[in-house]
Amino acid sequence: MTKSHALSPIGRVFAVVALIEAFTWAGLLVGMVLKYGTGTTTLGVWWFGRLHGAAFLAYLAVALVAALRLRWPWWAWLLAILAALPPLATLPLERWYRRRGLLAPPSARA
Repeated sequence: MTKSHALSPIGRVFAVVALIEAFTWAGLLVGMVLKYGTGTTTLGVWWFGRLHGAAFLAYLAVALVAALRLRWPWWAWLLAILAALPPLATLPLERWYRRRGLLAPPSARA
C-alpha cells in the first residue's frame, strides 16, 4: 500500500507542468505522423513544435525550482531532467514522485 502525501505548492506546479509537457509531446508526435506519414498537413508540427518547446523549457525550470525547494536528492533531479527527453515519460515519473512523497513538503516526508 502506498502512502498519501499532500502536495506542496511547487509539487502541484511540477505535476501540472509535467502533464502539459507530455500533452505537447503527444501533439507533436501526432503532428509528425500527419506531416511525414500521411503528408496531409504541417500545421501540427508547426503549432505543437512551438508549444512543446515552451513546455519543455518550463518543465526544466520548474524541475530545478522543485528540486531546490523540496530538497530532492541529486538522482531525483537527474531523473526529472531525463524524463523530459522520451515522449510521455514525465507522466509516470510525476506519479512515482507523488507516491514517494517527493512532491510533498520536505517536513511531511520525515
